[in-house]
Amino acid sequence: MSGSLNTLRPDLAAIARHVARRTRVLDIGCGEGELMAVLEGEKQCDARGLELDPALVARCVGRGLSVVQGDANTDLSDYHDKAFDYTILSQTLQTATRPDLMLDELLRVGTRAFVSFPNFAHWRTRTALMLGGRMPVTRALPVTWYETQNIHHVTVDDFRELARAKGAKIERTWFFANERAIGPVGANWRAEFAVFQLSR
Repeated sequence: MSGSLNTLRPDLAAIARHVARRTRVLDIGCGEGELMAVLEGEKQCDARGLELDPALVARCVGRGLSVVQGDANTDLSDYHDKAFDYTILSQTLQTATRPDLMLDELLRVGTRAFVSFPNFAHWRTRTALMLGGRMPVTRALPVTWYETQNIHHVTVDDFRELARAKGAKIERTWFFANERAIGPVGANWRAEFAVFQLSR
């Protein structure tokens, strides 16, 4: 198992920096386990993963990570209330069947939740639609509309409204463009990716 905070994607690095040491973490849609490895190695966390793709599960297990195969749309119901200090859903919300119900589950299973997602209101996306008249392929959204797993087009403002409707408290936010952190002003059109830390 290996991993370093400095090698993580910017949204994952922001999450890793704000997860407290020696806590219990569930990484939902954990991919190859890069974040889990860092949390275990640098924060001594008890990190668990849930991943749909069996090949990625096998890679995680091969790295010594505790990951099970499962579908976050249905399998989070198997976890007890507040079983984890943190739940993490990184760039997966837009692929969920019902993102609103997914957020409920994240905040039920974890005391706090981190959610990151590509912002569909970013100016490049708006420009591609306005000038080209087609669904955009950008750095943040690199797959064509007919191949993408993104089935819900969420924006920063949409997510804020969802959190409000669900009675979730937004504790912290981070926004990124060109792989760098940016300020919150105008984030709904300036940010390519957003990260929210929430509780209820």
